[in-house]
Amino acid sequence: MAQLFHRSANAVARFTIFGGVFLLAGLGYVGWIFAHSSFMTGENVYLKQPVPFSHDHHTAGLGIDCRYCHTSVEESNFAGIPPVATCMNCHNIMWKREDMLAPIREAYAGGDAIQWSRVNDMPDYVYFDHSIHVRKGMGCEVCHGRVDRQPLIRQATSMQMAWCLDCHRDPGKYIRPREEVFTMGYRPTEDSRSMAERLLKEYDVNPGTDCGVCHR
Repeated sequence: MAQLFHRSANAVARFTIFGGVFLLAGLGYVGWIFAHSSFMTGENVYLKQPVPFSHDHHTAGLGIDCRYCHTSVEESNFAGIPPVATCMNCHNIMWKREDMLAPIREAYAGGDAIQWSRVNDMPDYVYFDHSIHVRKGMGCEVCHGRVDRQPLIRQATSMQMAWCLDCHRDPGKYIRPREEVFTMGYRPTEDSRSMAERLLKEYDVNPGTDCGVCHR
């Protein structure tokens, strides 16, 4: 029987198969890069806000404690966004005629809320409780970075599942005394390993990595 295909067809077939494998691998790699990019995760992206609130100025500059504005962070799963009345506690006296604070004054006068763009926003299918993390000795900066150095707030980490699991698998790398949870730039005053072992036992830290821990 006569040969149907020219010998060169074998080379073409091999090239097509191997080329297809490399093409699929390349597309997979590009997809992985895209999935971990700031476009998808929101990491280090600054969102436009109604008022350019500076955490750097209020925390590092003025020494205001996180809990003054985020009042429910120790008791609730949600840290809380301060009402305009909290802002006006100071700004009815200081900077009370600045143009950039006009939205605050107008909202306060009308009894309205400022529509902030939420920066650290977990998906609806993820359950996250601020209060339990505070009680277990996880500092604000573990998730939110050095907020006291951020003139404009940004998402400091990817907040993807792999990032969460890194802490859940080894919380000793991040744990600190409860009284230091709100301290920015905290450094342990004792051996970090022995302190971690003591606090993990004292605070009964066992976060688990089962799906049901975060997906309820």
